[in-house]
Amino acid sequence: MAERSQTAPEAGSDMGNDDAIGGNVSKYVVLPTGYCGQPKKGHLIFDACFESGNLGRVDQVSEFEFDLFIRPDTCNPRFRVWFNFTVENVKESQRVIFNIVNFSKTKSLYRDGMAPMVKSTSRPKWTQQICPPWMIFTLCCLESSCPGKCGTQTRQRLPPKNVYYYRCPDHRKNYVMSFAFCFDREEDIYQFAYCYPYTYTRFQHYLDSLQKRNMDYFFREQLGQSVQQRQLDLLTITSPDNLREGAEQKVVFITGRVHPGETPSSFVCQGIIDFLISQHPIARVLREHLVFKIAPMLNPDGVYLGNYRCSLMGFDLNRHWLDPSPWAHPTLHGVKQLIIQMYNDPKTSLEFYIDIHAHSTMMNGFMYGNIFEDEERFQRQAVFPKLLCQNAEDFSYSSTSFNRDAVKAGTGRRFLGGLLDHTSYCYTLEVSFYSYTIGGTTAAVPYTEEAYMKLGRNVARTFLDYYRLNPMVEKVAIPMPRLRKGKPPSYKHSLLRGPASNHPNGKGDKKSSVNHKDPSNSF
Repeated sequence: MAERSQTAPEAGSDMGNDDAIGGNVSKYVVLPTGYCGQPKKGHLIFDACFESGNLGRVDQVSEFEFDLFIRPDTCNPRFRVWFNFTVENVKESQRVIFNIVNFSKTKSLYRDGMAPMVKSTSRPKWTQQICPPWMIFTLCCLESSCPGKCGTQTRQRLPPKNVYYYRCPDHRKNYVMSFAFCFDREEDIYQFAYCYPYTYTRFQHYLDSLQKRNMDYFFREQLGQSVQQRQLDLLTITSPDNLREGAEQKVVFITGRVHPGETPSSFVCQGIIDFLISQHPIARVLREHLVFKIAPMLNPDGVYLGNYRCSLMGFDLNRHWLDPSPWAHPTLHGVKQLIIQMYNDPKTSLEFYIDIHAHSTMMNGFMYGNIFEDEERFQRQAVFPKLLCQNAEDFSYSSTSFNRDAVKAGTGRRFLGGLLDHTSYCYTLEVSFYSYTIGGTTAAVPYTEEAYMKLGRNVARTFLDYYRLNPMVEKVAIPMPRLRKGKPPSYKHSLLRGPASNHPNGKGDKKSSVNHKDPSNSF
């Protein structure tokens, strides 16, 4: 690394303090010291003023080395992990070192081989080149004319030997991720990101495309809006027969993207949705027997803004389940009210709650569950992750753990685990930002977008094993497409029901009201 100039802002000063970063760079041109005039080729232009973008500042250290500062989450300087920015006006064969200098996490998968994502306008797929050593700094060309014939060997990240993660005394002892890169096409705009981006707009287009198919077992409704008036979508996937008035329902409730920078959550969630709406015999059996309620994006403002963990107002929504505010945490408040309403409905059995996340320090997919004093309930809770481990090669039961840490008391898993009755199970499903291992080997297999969605499909399939519905699959007739004839019942405006014991067909052991005190004390 080049030695930093003594005239550069000192760490801890107003200019050098990343707390002072208030927004993303916008077409920021980096010019050599003392240069006057129009930017020339090779004078890099950085930009993060786009959806889910994040880059707060750029300092040039030398001709080829740049310090890059992550913009902290809005209204919360503690979280600095997600980055997503573009670089243009490059010269062919221009080599650079980028140092992302203000990570807030001490541990990172960058030490285990993880690397930034990269793509360019002429190569729009997120790629990791694995060309011969003499090409190690370049983005894989994806063409048959490549001297290394790397066109069919692409993956999704930069080569790990060009990436370093370390604690740096030059930057208030923050953790720094440095990587080397060589730009190979002058007309291209290059984009770098922490992980595969999955934006709010992409999500809306995806749901719009599903809605246009007019499937009679797929329903989309707006459960509420975020602070910035973005949609909180709720999907219902089930056979129309299960939505008839008076029908008893077994409900699986799934949420995602409460932490906006955990983009793998959206790919896993899309895998679940794609499988459940398919004509696969297993999907059809699941729709006949279960009602899937899915809120795929709990923090649309944070996603849009390019935050890592927080909402627009700087709240970690997954610490506010105990008493969410309708004005500060409107999306969380809406989902919680819906769950409570279903819980108090004697015809509805809320059997599963799964909240999907991504993990920045561990490999594979795995789950967190709750601890119960009732040993039988605790053992039953382990059944679903064990079955998922059999169905998904990237899911690790050995990494799955059950806890009641005080710091997790405000999470969906912990709150609902204390609220719901003994027939309900609540999990956090985690998936690595980076990779998984197979069959006890130590070789890391980097996750792709498709691999994340495959995990989602396997999560959905596991419900067939859990409910022992396998014999039903062979009985499923050839699918006959049907068009939707009605709308699902709306919970949005319905009143909370009273004690279940007042209903002759009620479950009897349900609570008549919800106490916002920490329910984990009752474990």
